[in-house]
Amino acid sequence: MKVGDDWELCFPELPNISCWKPPSNWAETLFINIVLYSISALTAVLNLFIIISVSHFRQLHTPTNILLLSLAVSDSLVGLLLMPAGALTGTHCWLFGYFGCSLFRFVSDIILSASVVNMVLISVDRYVAICDPLHYTTRITVKRVQFCVCFLWCCSVAYNSYFFLLHFNQQIYFLPCYGDCVILRDTIGAVLDLVLNFFVPVTVIIVLYTRVFVVAVSQARAMRSNIIAVTKQISVTKKAKKSELKAARTLGVLVVVFLICFTPSYFLTLVGNNSVSHSNGNFILYLYYFNSCLNPVIYALFYPWFRKTVKLIVTLQILQPCSCEANIL
Repeated sequence: MKVGDDWELCFPELPNISCWKPPSNWAETLFINIVLYSISALTAVLNLFIIISVSHFRQLHTPTNILLLSLAVSDSLVGLLLMPAGALTGTHCWLFGYFGCSLFRFVSDIILSASVVNMVLISVDRYVAICDPLHYTTRITVKRVQFCVCFLWCCSVAYNSYFFLLHFNQQIYFLPCYGDCVILRDTIGAVLDLVLNFFVPVTVIIVLYTRVFVVAVSQARAMRSNIIAVTKQISVTKKAKKSELKAARTLGVLVVVFLICFTPSYFLTLVGNNSVSHSNGNFILYLYYFNSCLNPVIYALFYPWFRKTVKLIVTLQILQPCSCEANIL
């Protein structure tokens, strides 16, 4: 790192191992922190609405909404834990030591892995609903989706625990200096993470949603033109519900926004952290975090039930007896 004459040590009492920090404008730093912590609080609150809505109202206990619930859990953790800690990494000085940095990256990797697999499951859900609607209710059930969600979180914890333990047992992670929180993995670990957390899931998502888009367009054209089906397959596609097509479009927007916010973070893995300036690296990190705040906004724009449940939650009507049986849809 190139150090200017006016830079200061993060920890003056440790001159030999401390990182350096550039001079900062206190007004600019205060403004950035206010913005970041406000977005953090907003992210946590909006995703809490999703969690309460899907958990409380029985009409929303559907396979698709269970996946949205799981995604909201990971997004709320981003708002509660990662955004505040990520704001500290932007100050050039990490104040919580090696263990705190390792724990932060461990939790961050768990949430990242869970979010990616959630998006894959959402793509699979829409693929079956649009491309094989006759078998959707038998293949995609609430219990199966609940099992898949629990399994994905367990796998995410187990997968990232392996690297976390290696950090302490084999010391394949290291920090450039005390006060930094950029954890580097060995080549094998970095390649494995890139393949399992990026290339494979992104490829699956793109392939499935490309197929969903093609089938959804053909179904929409068939319904508009009232073409009489001459084969069983055409008859099946004609009967696809408009709500399923709308859900596919809504979740398609969700997936696209996720990929836009998620992909740049792995760009750093490909080019190396040293190839990107500190400010650009922070922007890429905050862009990924900001996706967790955008997801509930997308629900509010496309799902009337979400706006209705938020009103019921804010006005405390969910505390009334039998409110879980309310007509939401």
